Amino acid sequence: MEASAAAAASRPPSFATQTNALLRKNLIFQKRNGKATIWLILIPIFLCLLLSVLQRVINNLLDQPRFRKSKSCPAIVPFTGANETVSNAIMKNLFISSTLSNLSHLVSVSNLLLGTDVRGTSTGFIEPAFVSDQPIYVIRPQCKSSDSDILITVDATDDQKEIKCVQGLPLWRNSSKTINEETFQGYRNGKKGEGIYEITMGYDFQESNEKFLNVLALYNSSYQNNSFIPTLPFGLQRVSRSLNVVSNAYLKFLLGPGAEMLLKFIKEMPKHSTRQAFEFSTAVGPLFFEWVVALLFPVMLTYLVYEKQHKLRTMMKMHGLGDGPYWIINYSYFLILSTLYLVMFVLFGSLIGLNFFKMNDYSIQFVFFFSFINLQIVLSFLAATLFTKVNTAQAIAYVYIFGSGFMAGALIHNFIEGEFPRHWITVLEIIPAFALYRGLYELGQYAIRASATGYPGMRWGDLNDRNNGMKDVLIIIVLEWLVLLPIAYYFDHASSAGHKSSPLSMIKCVLNKKATWRRINANAIVNEDIHVELEMIDIIKEREVVDQILQQRSSGYAIVCDDLKKLYHGKDGNPDKFAVRGVSLALPYGECLGILGPNGAGKSSFISMMIGLTKPTSGNAFVEDFNIQTDMENIYNNMGVCPQNDMLWEILTGREHLQFYGRLKNLNGSSLDLAVEESLRSVNLLHGGAPDKQVRTYSGGMQRRLSVAISLIGDAKVVYMDEPSTGLDPASRKSLWCAVKQAKQDRAIILTTHSMEEAEVLCDRLCIMVDGRLQCIGSPKELIARYGGYYVLTITTSLEFERVVQKLVLELSPRARKVYHLSGTQKHELPKQEVRIADVFTAMENLKKRADVQAWGLADTTTEDVFVKVATARRSSDELS
Repeated sequence: MEASAAAAASRPPSFATQTNALLRKNLIFQKRNGKATIWLILIPIFLCLLLSVLQRVINNLLDQPRFRKSKSCPAIVPFTGANETVSNAIMKNLFISSTLSNLSHLVSVSNLLLGTDVRGTSTGFIEPAFVSDQPIYVIRPQCKSSDSDILITVDATDDQKEIKCVQGLPLWRNSSKTINEETFQGYRNGKKGEGIYEITMGYDFQESNEKFLNVLALYNSSYQNNSFIPTLPFGLQRVSRSLNVVSNAYLKFLLGPGAEMLLKFIKEMPKHSTRQAFEFSTAVGPLFFEWVVALLFPVMLTYLVYEKQHKLRTMMKMHGLGDGPYWIINYSYFLILSTLYLVMFVLFGSLIGLNFFKMNDYSIQFVFFFSFINLQIVLSFLAATLFTKVNTAQAIAYVYIFGSGFMAGALIHNFIEGEFPRHWITVLEIIPAFALYRGLYELGQYAIRASATGYPGMRWGDLNDRNNGMKDVLIIIVLEWLVLLPIAYYFDHASSAGHKSSPLSMIKCVLNKKATWRRINANAIVNEDIHVELEMIDIIKEREVVDQILQQRSSGYAIVCDDLKKLYHGKDGNPDKFAVRGVSLALPYGECLGILGPNGAGKSSFISMMIGLTKPTSGNAFVEDFNIQTDMENIYNNMGVCPQNDMLWEILTGREHLQFYGRLKNLNGSSLDLAVEESLRSVNLLHGGAPDKQVRTYSGGMQRRLSVAISLIGDAKVVYMDEPSTGLDPASRKSLWCAVKQAKQDRAIILTTHSMEEAEVLCDRLCIMVDGRLQCIGSPKELIARYGGYYVLTITTSLEFERVVQKLVLELSPRARKVYHLSGTQKHELPKQEVRIADVFTAMENLKKRADVQAWGLADTTTEDVFVKVATARRSSDELS
């Protein structure tokens, strides 16, 4: 079983395997983060409720009498006819000028021109205006102060009915066509500049004269007059009363004021309620709804930049996760989240009665919103390549959505209303925020028309209307998505670990060219200081080994570095800085190489080049015969990394981290469970419930051990560890060392550390790097033998005996060298060939008799002494040069 698991782990993970691993991890992550996701999806509900409450508040305010349109503008009666004189004479008799204060019962108002706000019913048997609590309006040429709030008795009952006066105004029009257009436009577009007219009824007297009456009644029949009882059919419009009124006017024209025919019912003018209403949700819809839809943009951008800022994307990539699976899983998640978000928005908005959603075809809304959220997802991926900090990305994203919303509202709305050239509006819609606003604007306009006229909202056939911009918006959104999708993928691919390259190198990767064993010359590097120095023999031998390996087609080595160099160009007038200067080394399988060096020596820059975070300025390296310049994708499949800073998801457990990275290494089923258990046991994280605790509850040492376990899980043939034991207690450090020593049997491990003890325990060979150059390389014993050859004598006395100690040391060895001196403590190096240990003990016994010796010790050369000596010698050489 172990052999089959190892064989499976050695194969590169397939596309499906990577997708499955990331999907499982993301499902767990989203499950832990479920409350935040649910709250995000519920945001549209709260916004719709807010909009609905504001709409009701505004409607209640506008229902107050001071906002009635009839108070500010008269109710007009447009009329026309072949004989203007006769028509005007008839219209003068349309209104009765008697005072309303003389009215006492319903019969006394029958000969007046009446109106009501109450909707009609499906039958004329009972007039709903009689039984409602709404007043009845009398249309008169002029309203007097005495005409307000008159109460009359309804038939023989004691019920009182309120009568109010509304001014009426007959207006001549040149043709019935003009009346027809004016009546259809109605109160919404009738008189924009000065106010709004309510049209009671239009009349065309045609050929009427003193001998006969031929009148055509004109009214707006386009409105679907819903019955005031919702379950009944459409309500009737009171057209008969309008004909009776004009007939009475004609009789008075012929026979005098006393002639009349009475009808004991009232009309609706003929359209039902002219109630003052302001469609707040529809009017502010384009801007408000744009912000609601665009609110998802900073959410998605934050998610992507968070993984980038905390190096989680880099960590996944270095363990074999490709860009394709990453895009598919995250794109799908964003698409599902956005779809649920907008479905809740449209659905709940419709349920609470927002005309913006109810009136328009839902399929058009779905296509529009679905197209835009796909474009918004692509924009999130593209924008994520520009940011490295979550706070910066969030701030700029929110500024963008609110700023672009205001700009779109100001420009698009004004340009459309101001008849701006159509093609320039289309150019503006190339900006995604402007395209979103234009689509919402069109939906809003059709919703306003539907609520005002009873016509249906936007339908698919309306997209062919040249004044409807929705068709252009949909085309622009889809085309932008098709164009920006590959661009966003390329920039994301190029900016991620191992792909900070030119388009040409990307094309080479796509063509899957084989790695070639060749050197990359440093001819392009300029301004490098030329040092003529005698290199150490071990560095020369290592370079010779590299030269021999490069002559072979297949090296059999895990890692081969050929004259790697890294140059950082100076900024603000600072000189260029060489971080790595010509590193050449070869590392076989089964060996652990330790890299030692002071801070700023170039260790991290070297590791960064090897794991694909940065590109070499010159030189080359091969990992399992794959070129780090062009084949990092293949290298990642068999590479493990323990970074200097832990890159972990805070809300995932240790076990879930190992399962995710194990799946990326092609482990599954029982082999995955076994590998996870073994990894946890090797780093002492198996007990105390630690495997199933979230990482945010781990101590720094536990997180460090988990990072080491992640780097070793699976069968990664090359492992990089950057100071793996930092922050560990002695017991955990010993356990960790055992795990690393066991893992290096068939792997190549490069380890950086500041612990000399760790280097001696784990590393088969050590190299010391100073100022970007390798100073020496060899096993710990070889380095001690080469750079040691002396004993270290440490003596601590009172200050007055320091000269005595110096004299004693020179007597033991004339070539002794003082390496440390502070407050009575002196440390000297004594060449082994000149000193015997017995002589040192005898001299110290004699010194104790004549001086105050507080402490003393004699030690052989350690790795730390070698490190200090090599680093100090190199720095002294640089200062002299």
